[in-house]
Amino acid sequence: MRHLRSGRKLKRTASHRKALLNNMATSLLQHKKIATTEAKAKELRPFVERLITKAKNAYIAEQNGQLQNGHTIDVHARRTVGRYIKDKAVLQELFDAIAPVVENRPGGYCRIIKTGVRHGDGGRTAVIELVDWAESQDGKRTLGRKKKRKDVPQNPAQQRVQQQVAASVAAAVAQVEAAEKTVAEEVAPEAASEEKAAE
Repeated sequence: MRHLRSGRKLKRTASHRKALLNNMATSLLQHKKIATTEAKAKELRPFVERLITKAKNAYIAEQNGQLQNGHTIDVHARRTVGRYIKDKAVLQELFDAIAPVVENRPGGYCRIIKTGVRHGDGGRTAVIELVDWAESQDGKRTLGRKKKRKDVPQNPAQQRVQQQVAASVAAAVAQVEAAEKTVAEEVAPEAASEEKAAE
């Protein structure tokens, strides 16, 4: 009997279920949208939302300077989430890109969209996606082919991330140009003195 045992077994052992959720959470945070079965999506949503909440709380604590001993990043939160998200690039993206975007959202970071049944085995399928990275939902539903849109409007989260990336690239380019200018100024007098010595 499994009284008071919440959650779906998904026909897997406990270790296999844990590995499945870890891998699916990593894929969702990396690609922002994955297609899977309805049961797996329903198990994945609370799992991922707890991780995103932990990252969001760590980000808020870092911004407000509430960390102990003068730390600037919440190492404990990153290690706690790192138990589940093994990919370091995805872990860094969660804390540096996803957490700032969902800072003002009080939960509900994921959306499950049912997509019918599979032809092979009749399994119910679904798409799970991060709300802030999804296209806006206007209530329309088309059964035919989607036409390619040339001008795809970006959602505010993507625009903010692109603006931050553009600003950091511009700052890096300015630093490189300044460094090249100082090197050129230092080399010019030495080259002139060498030419005079050669004459």
